[in-house]
Amino acid sequence: MSVTQNEKIRQVTEETIVVGVDIASETHYARAFDWRGIELGKVFTFANSEAGFTSLLEWVGQLQANTQKTQVLVAAEPTGHYWFGLGAWLMDSGVKLVLVNPYHVKRSKELDDSHPSKSDRKDPKTIAKLAIEGRYQIPYIPQGVYAELRIAMLSRWRILKSLGQTKNQIARWLKIYFPEYGEVFAQFDGISSLLVLETAPLPSMLVELGPDGINAIWRKAKVRAVGLKRAKRLYEAAKASIGCTAGSASARAELGWLLEDYRAKMRQYDQIMAHVESLCEQVPGVPALLEITGVGLATVAGFLAEVGDVTRFDSPRQIQKLAGLAIRENSSGKHRGQTTISKRGRSRLRAILFRAAIALAGKNREFQQIHRYYTGRAKNQLKKKQSIVALSCKLIRVFYALLTKGTAYDPEKLLGDIRRNTPLIAA
Repeated sequence: MSVTQNEKIRQVTEETIVVGVDIASETHYARAFDWRGIELGKVFTFANSEAGFTSLLEWVGQLQANTQKTQVLVAAEPTGHYWFGLGAWLMDSGVKLVLVNPYHVKRSKELDDSHPSKSDRKDPKTIAKLAIEGRYQIPYIPQGVYAELRIAMLSRWRILKSLGQTKNQIARWLKIYFPEYGEVFAQFDGISSLLVLETAPLPSMLVELGPDGINAIWRKAKVRAVGLKRAKRLYEAAKASIGCTAGSASARAELGWLLEDYRAKMRQYDQIMAHVESLCEQVPGVPALLEITGVGLATVAGFLAEVGDVTRFDSPRQIQKLAGLAIRENSSGKHRGQTTISKRGRSRLRAILFRAAIALAGKNREFQQIHRYYTGRAKNQLKKKQSIVALSCKLIRVFYALLTKGTAYDPEKLLGDIRRNTPLIAA
């Protein structure tokens, strides 16, 4: 549920102590203020440990006793992952925690001294003042299956990144030692190709084996997709290869290590996707999302990992804002600039939706029609990229409706907007 800025301001009363915390990796700095911005006490430092967190609450408790304040609001600037421990500890202790946008802190730190300097003692004051003005966000920490999905999908992203690096290194190796290999195998990671690379990766080794020897590698592994014809092509490519031959023993060892790393990463990827699938089965409404042509498990799991429980939102527009897809206006007086998306919020969610919209525009019949409508209508015609953004927003609305209402996906209902907006042609 969204909270307006006025409601946030009302939460800071005369009985509230607002504590601004500048979070670091080892030592945190805190300063306390009342609702008018008057500082209470001196700068307090505490360690990133349970003892340090306990000393923070003891310091705040002493301030409460001295000022007869009954409420505490702790505001922090989310610095990477360093705030996770303190945030979870404060919430478990029943202390309200809010987060201030680091961009706002950077822009506001000159208000007190007209100087852009940054320090561990200055930032807590800026953070607290922003919280007093209601310029903060209430953090959402996913629980249950949504927490599991967020961690699992983050692991998937890291595995894919590492897998991509390994693939690039293997492609580089082939360009150096066997540049003609791509003429025979367009992709090196096929079953038959991997068998060759693991058994006889160098051109000299393939020439020595001959076509029959190469074919024997596949026959021994019972691979039926390739045969003697492909073996002859590979043999001819190896015989005419211009690849480097110096250091061939170490080169073969290097490729062996790369292929071992590739297979290990592929096993990890298969394991994480099996885990993700089991997690998605626990979320009501996911089967309806997977029935949409062009929407796969990775898209659904990625969406849920970034958004969490969609029922916490009042409307899909809030998810659109979370993804940084809200429209940003650029106008002044009579000038009307080009509108763009805000690109604020969760960039990974925005990327997931954008890639999904591209796939839907190519594979899904109803999304194809909407895409053609957006890019071909006479009034307010969109460019292709703008249309993809619009499809991303429409996908958010579809996911929100299916997950919150528990209804089945209806392609005809999705196309209703086009029919309503298409003018009738006079007979």
